[in-house]
Amino acid sequence: MNVAIDASTADRSSNRTGRLVGLILTAVAVLSTACATATSGGQLSGAGTKSEGTVIRVVAAENFWGSIARQVGGTHVQVVSIITNPNTDPHSYEPTAGDAREIAGAQFVIENGIGYDPWVSQLLSADQTHPTVLNVGTVVGVADGGNPHLWYNPADVQEVIRRIVSDYQALDPADSTYFNEQETSFDTVALKRYHATIAAIKAQYSGTPVGASESIFAMLAPALGLNLVTPYAFLKAISEGTDVSAGDKEIIDNQIKNHLIEVYVYNSQNVTPDVQAQLAEVRAEHIPYATITETLAPASSTYQAWQTKQLLGIEAALAEARRRS
Repeated sequence: MNVAIDASTADRSSNRTGRLVGLILTAVAVLSTACATATSGGQLSGAGTKSEGTVIRVVAAENFWGSIARQVGGTHVQVVSIITNPNTDPHSYEPTAGDAREIAGAQFVIENGIGYDPWVSQLLSADQTHPTVLNVGTVVGVADGGNPHLWYNPADVQEVIRRIVSDYQALDPADSTYFNEQETSFDTVALKRYHATIAAIKAQYSGTPVGASESIFAMLAPALGLNLVTPYAFLKAISEGTDVSAGDKEIIDNQIKNHLIEVYVYNSQNVTPDVQAQLAEVRAEHIPYATITETLAPASSTYQAWQTKQLLGIEAALAEARRRS
């Protein structure tokens, strides 16, 4: 998401960060005292000292990265995700005092970056504890203005997992082997059905023309071998809440009415009037459709269960389209 900040927005952001600075500093003082006196078995045994029972305190801005961080870290991490409500828009999220305290107490912070969660960097800039920070956009080389929905790109997810493990090992070198084992288990066991479903869709439906409501699916479609024909300007505009062009809407209307797409995929957490209109056309033309969401749904789900369920829905829609052709 490309975030344009005008003077009033910058002032509001600065004021909000300023209000949180005092809370952050207070939280740092309290947490530093606690860490200095805690024993092993899930806590730090002293400032800068690791023990056999070390548990790394992790804060993830969004729960999809938090889910992965928790599973890869196993018993040696304690993970808190800030955005967990499926109805929350991460792009415009307003951090709370509680969020500030969580970040102030973290040893490791995961932010998506790419302009998706700019409030994280605002809190970090006011935080004097200097935790290890993993910026997903930086890890995979996507700058502001690019597509921020990297958790929908399987290759990017793998790269982020590797970086999380590397950072865990740097923070807790005594448990380096454990983190390697967790990574292997997560990839070969937890993500097994996720990988298999992606491969099955690509093997059977590669090249199928599909439409979508927003840029989330632009990250996943290539991995599935699908030909996403919706104009990217439209996908980006819906994701960012900006105006869509009449020309793009006309192209999409033509694709639906003339069955130039076989399946339509939409984000059920962001159904704008334009998307509602397209859904109505899709249903009228009896084109199969599937849903995806921006964050874990339900919030208690794991990353892999959430993603696999959506992939199976897409696979079912593609199968239905094949039967109708």
